[in-house]
Amino acid sequence: MTDRAPQSVTGAKSLVRSLEEVGADVVFGIPGGAILPAYDPLYDSTRVRHVLVRHEQGAGHAAEGYAQASGKVGVCMATSGPGATNLVTPIADAYMDSVPIVAITGQVGRPFIGTDAFQEADISGITLPITKHNFLVQTAADIPQAIAEAFHLAATGRPGPVLVDLPKDVLQEQTTFSWPPRLDLPGYRPVTRPHGKQIREAARLIAEARRPVLYIGGGVLKARATAELRQLAELTGIPLVTTLMARGAFPDSHRQNLGMPGMHGGVTPVTALQKADLLIAIGTRFDDRVTGRLSTFAPHAAIIHADIDPAEIGKNRLADVPIVGDAREVMVDLIAAMKAEYAADRRADLTAWWRQLDQWRTTYPLGYEEPADGTLAPQYVIERLGQIAGPQTIFAAGVGQHQMWASQFISYENPYTWLNSGGAGTMGYAVPAAMGAKVGCPDKLVWAIDGDGCFQMTNQELATCAIEGIPIKVAVINNGNLGMVRQWQTLFYEERYSQTELGTHKHRIPDFVKLADALGCVGLRCESKDDVDSTIEKAMAIDDQPVVVDFTVGKDAMVWPMVAAGASNDEIQAARDLRPDFDGEL
Repeated sequence: MTDRAPQSVTGAKSLVRSLEEVGADVVFGIPGGAILPAYDPLYDSTRVRHVLVRHEQGAGHAAEGYAQASGKVGVCMATSGPGATNLVTPIADAYMDSVPIVAITGQVGRPFIGTDAFQEADISGITLPITKHNFLVQTAADIPQAIAEAFHLAATGRPGPVLVDLPKDVLQEQTTFSWPPRLDLPGYRPVTRPHGKQIREAARLIAEARRPVLYIGGGVLKARATAELRQLAELTGIPLVTTLMARGAFPDSHRQNLGMPGMHGGVTPVTALQKADLLIAIGTRFDDRVTGRLSTFAPHAAIIHADIDPAEIGKNRLADVPIVGDAREVMVDLIAAMKAEYAADRRADLTAWWRQLDQWRTTYPLGYEEPADGTLAPQYVIERLGQIAGPQTIFAAGVGQHQMWASQFISYENPYTWLNSGGAGTMGYAVPAAMGAKVGCPDKLVWAIDGDGCFQMTNQELATCAIEGIPIKVAVINNGNLGMVRQWQTLFYEERYSQTELGTHKHRIPDFVKLADALGCVGLRCESKDDVDSTIEKAMAIDDQPVVVDFTVGKDAMVWPMVAAGASNDEIQAARDLRPDFDGEL
């Protein structure tokens, strides 16, 4: 990009010009007093589309969905005080799941900072623990540099959220605009190239292992490294598990994909990790929802841990071979090292390991039981939705039972087709994230899979979708309850169902079909198994409006398998309390 002659503009105009120059093509936001100066030049921009959301949380999750689906940096904007604090939840969500977003907030004028002025909040201080970095811009001349650095920080290294806080008088003052600015980030030099010695040591362990497992996390998707992952997996013949955040990084239909590990993972992937003698962990952080009781996790396994964030190496589990680097570059080097090992005739026989894994897969397939009372099985609805919509569809899920069923019963064949809130577990994520994904990938079919609890937190963004021409589709898995909480009450609280019934069954409050109509969407309802396919197909045939489908399902379905919180993965329970046998001799 060539240097441009300085131009005299307001700080607000400098902000908009900076957004144009960094390639931000959409901003999700709501105007208010402190940020209002920025909205005036935004009105004239032909390169930045603004999507007027109905709640700032929706703006943040939409920016996340946009980023996760498109691979670009998502942008959200809010005013000072409550506008900024309403962004805290999606910022925390993006931080936990390493999603690159830039949050731009208005702030009270510089003379009023620290005086408890109207709509003042120290958003820089509030978000300090949940951002990669944040800026409180003190002069209009610094705006281009702050925006350029924010986008660079969000997108490089381990991706994440960056906040730029702009006092109102900074937006109003005159300045000169020139581009590109000089980036000044001393100390920020993410290590992308892995150390050769560590790669060679990892290759040696892999060649010797008799029960290895590739433990793949969302970092592989962030690194755009799915092609390298497939090459590494097929070269080595090693079984593979994909965490909740890595669904789609490796095709579910591929024989080497054992499935998803974790609290609600399949019996085979959970047990494979437990019985492995080597874990090759790439782009994953040994999250408690995967490890169960950490002291009992994979007790026989040596650990190769590769991650771009050095803080993750050894944080939860000591690594025998720590590798700091970008997942793609790590795998490129590892592929070359493995070829050298195999050329030297160093390769363990995995036949017995695969025989054991296939036995587990046959004995403990993922499944569900039809409800005894004849109500609609939520797992069936989600399974059919995945099959009818097809593998190119982007699915965004809320949090709870429906999230787990969507991760279990939809086959993910392509990367960036599964969006969910993994680390933070944020209810209300699905609808605005689906909206953002559809803006980022307008030619893709986008379904939100939501629960009746989650849906009531952010469904107002359907009004945004209707007015802005963003035709997402929403499957509400309506069991009348906060389903996952109810499941825990069933299992651990003697069926004392305190405050989990929502009234969406008993009273039909709200009536989701009527609500959809009120929000400018098409509303449909399905209550029987015989109508599932036709209802999905009817929703699929509508492409000029958002669609909401109320799938009224039974309230007693539970997510299985399950490892109870704080329990060992060895204590995994299937619906009939089945546990795999393993004699330890392969």
